[in-house]
Amino acid sequence: MWTSKTFLYKTKRGNILKIVREHYLRDDLLCGSGACKTCPHKDDEIVLMSQAESICALFDYPHYLVLDTNVVLHQIDVLEEDALTNVIILQTVLEEVKHQNTAIFQRLLEIIGNKRRKFYSFVNEHHKDTYVERNPGEKQNDRNDRAIRRAVAWYEAHLSINRVNIESPRVVLLTDDENNRKIAQDEGIICCSVKDYVENVNGFPGLVDKLSKNVIPENCSKDALYPAHLTPTQIHAGIRNGKLYQGIFHASRDNFLEGSVVVNAFEKSILLQGHIGINRAVDGDTVAIEIFPEEEWRKPSDIVLEDKSEDPGDLLEEETVLLKSTKTNSNDEVTPTGKVVGIIKRKWRQYCGILMPSRLPGATRHLFTPAEKRIPRVRIETRQSDVLASQRILVALDSWPRNSRYPLGHFVRALGPIGDKDAENEVILLEHDVPHARFSEAVLACLPPNDWTIPKEEINKRVDLRPICICSVDPPGCTDIDDALHARRIKGTTDDGLKKYEVGVHIADVTYFVRPNTALDKEAASRSTTVYLVDRRIDMVPDLLSSNLCSLRGGEERLAFSCVWEVDENANILSTKFHKSVIKSAAAMTYEEAQIAIDDESRKDEIASSLRVLNSLAKKLKRRRLDNGALLLASPEIRFQVDSETHDPVEVQAKKLMDTNSMVEEFMLLANISVAQRLAAEYPQCALLRRHPAPPPVNFVNFLKAARQQGFELDVSTNKSFSKSLDEAVIPGRPYFNTLLRIMATRCMQQAVYFSSGTCAQEDFYHYGLACPIYTHFTSPIRRYADVIVHRLLAACVGCDVTHASLLDNKAADALCDNLNYRHRQAQYAGRASVALNTHILFRNRVEIESAVVLAVKRNALQVLIPKYGLEGPLYLPSDKFTYNDEEHVQICGKVILKTFDELTVRLSLDSSNLQHRKLIFQLVKPYVPDFSYKVEDMDVEFVEESDLPQKIEKKRKGTEAKLSKKSKKK
Repeated sequence: MWTSKTFLYKTKRGNILKIVREHYLRDDLLCGSGACKTCPHKDDEIVLMSQAESICALFDYPHYLVLDTNVVLHQIDVLEEDALTNVIILQTVLEEVKHQNTAIFQRLLEIIGNKRRKFYSFVNEHHKDTYVERNPGEKQNDRNDRAIRRAVAWYEAHLSINRVNIESPRVVLLTDDENNRKIAQDEGIICCSVKDYVENVNGFPGLVDKLSKNVIPENCSKDALYPAHLTPTQIHAGIRNGKLYQGIFHASRDNFLEGSVVVNAFEKSILLQGHIGINRAVDGDTVAIEIFPEEEWRKPSDIVLEDKSEDPGDLLEEETVLLKSTKTNSNDEVTPTGKVVGIIKRKWRQYCGILMPSRLPGATRHLFTPAEKRIPRVRIETRQSDVLASQRILVALDSWPRNSRYPLGHFVRALGPIGDKDAENEVILLEHDVPHARFSEAVLACLPPNDWTIPKEEINKRVDLRPICICSVDPPGCTDIDDALHARRIKGTTDDGLKKYEVGVHIADVTYFVRPNTALDKEAASRSTTVYLVDRRIDMVPDLLSSNLCSLRGGEERLAFSCVWEVDENANILSTKFHKSVIKSAAAMTYEEAQIAIDDESRKDEIASSLRVLNSLAKKLKRRRLDNGALLLASPEIRFQVDSETHDPVEVQAKKLMDTNSMVEEFMLLANISVAQRLAAEYPQCALLRRHPAPPPVNFVNFLKAARQQGFELDVSTNKSFSKSLDEAVIPGRPYFNTLLRIMATRCMQQAVYFSSGTCAQEDFYHYGLACPIYTHFTSPIRRYADVIVHRLLAACVGCDVTHASLLDNKAADALCDNLNYRHRQAQYAGRASVALNTHILFRNRVEIESAVVLAVKRNALQVLIPKYGLEGPLYLPSDKFTYNDEEHVQICGKVILKTFDELTVRLSLDSSNLQHRKLIFQLVKPYVPDFSYKVEDMDVEFVEESDLPQKIEKKRKGTEAKLSKKSKKK
């Protein structure tokens, strides 16, 4: 049986086209119920139980549940619990959910796929008795509600034929739409709201906590604290006529009453301040903003401001302190200022944090404090506060009514005890949206067997480089070895009489195992990058590949993709070739081992000789890069020494950089540039490249002012002049100053991003930091999916593999680059969060006095960096002792003047009073300010000259460690 609809369509040329759409209907679709004796079910086709016992006190008879679309969209956390079973998911609902929210659609599919849950998908849109046509003038939503009610009525009638006693299951419609419930009741359908149903469920006490809070309409919010948001129609009209602007809201980490929105029409980001200015926007939301007149523009706040620890109720506190701190006489610092007038798209997710139980006995409403400081606190209802108070928990946001100071949300699940290492790592991964579930069976099915060896026919297709002395150089403990190198003298000389060398970079051939559009490929694309935490690694591809079959381990044959140059002794490239190869690494070395081999003059072996040639050529390549304007920037990188049993950090030290670090880096850069040039020539519209935009001048304003206070005028007009200025900015006796300057310069930079060559003009390909016109990522396919795509493109270029349609699809490439950039950024943030977590663990039982430097001067604090630990944080200054000069950005207390780049001595300790945000406390030791600075003798360490301080502190630290060691042995 079929139905058809006919449409008349008028083309741009005026032609009339007749379009006929046919919709086929069947009468043999199964209902899936074990209680049905009419449908010819096979045993494996029965999903719904014949005796569907009721767990809800509202219904004292067995029943099946049918859900409408909004129940699935808003109550997915309830559905994921084991409580609700024997549920019918209609095709109408499934398609609507897929259209509105793909993430929830995937979660629903997982529930349906779990046979234990008894969720049955019924194709009501193709059943002759349940399909309904859309009536003239009827809204699609109303038609879908009618289709759902028709399906419920059919199920009830269909099962009643087999109903021989009162124990046979009935059918209950769950909907939160009051109008839909009324119509259903009038039609004789049993129905109920989700809230009423769940609150009467027996045996699952925590289920009610997972209920999503209903959204309160903007126009009927009583006792409103916030202005109403504009409607979508008003927002669209405002943007079209230029009165409103659209952008993504970024909340401040340092000030909960401040945020910004980047708008293309303005060079600076738009400043938003105060509760009303932010108007219920949450970090990541796409918002509509109105710009204030220029005379109302302000500068960003220069105070560090945190939300109060106690619930102030539904009141908005005075914001005079904030507004006072943003007044300025300097036009250079003024920023366009505006306010949020509407929300275009929410980017809410589930947030990790802790519960702040109410002080009122028996209360069910509590505040939840997210781990991410940029997210506001959330009001949730729970009857488990006594248990959850000691747990890290996950909460979802539901709505933010105008009359509530905080958004409303609901409890999702507990992650583990606060302070537990596994729970804290889980928080880091969830907060930074790092996919970290075990690889699925479908993904693992794509892998070769554990004992796989290279087939002979594959070796015959490749260039055999096994006889060549190739070696890898990596950090200690590295198991995912992406790259290896070789260099050897070749016969002859150049026309200038210079020696010639063959140099090769050999990269793991991951694409041999990761084929396009397989489950393994899709999972790698989704993850996009391997994520490195202090004590663990979240792989992009399964361990069999990352640490074994693709890892270029010493003494083992491996498949590789090789980039081989012929160069002269001055590192000038004479020719370049690419080919798939088979290699056998002679050694997998650490940076230190390679450096020892180079420096040991008694070693004349092939490995040492190859490394010396590579090192010599790398220095010439680096010098040439720097002469071209490449920037040598810095970041405070550290390495933890971890206890082998507990995996807790026991000490920390700055990473040591050797010539061999730079040697490997130079040849990886050269390989990436060479591959980028080849791809752009072959695929000018779809090459996957990486660019680094030049930072806008506004990014340098505070940095240049701070450098000027130290007596340096830096030229940032070009990267070449900037590089030269940085090289010359040296203070005798302060060796760390130049490093600090480069750390600060890094923070002025923009993010480097992946892009498809067809989306940018040629001049925008430029990589500012590396000073090269074109660049890509080719050298790390085990841990970066971008490199996998580059390998596929390059293989097609050199005839080693065929092209795939997806590689040439610009729209798909754009979406891929967006995900690559997002995942790369989140991986960096997760790594930093892991360092912070392990630092807090390190400082649980210790207090230190260390050298520090000032990174920034705020109205009420100094932002300081501890070079030894790579840590930074606020050192708060009392306003009754210090005077802030907002023009020069300095703090003054008598003869003590504190400015950016100044050196300090500080006391470091851990404050665990706030379980959510454990933080290091920085206390000033030197320069000494009476009644404020911490006296060193308070730690039983006499106050000494700064030059003698490290030895004294080291002696004290060893004594403390010895005491702790004795205590642990006694335990």
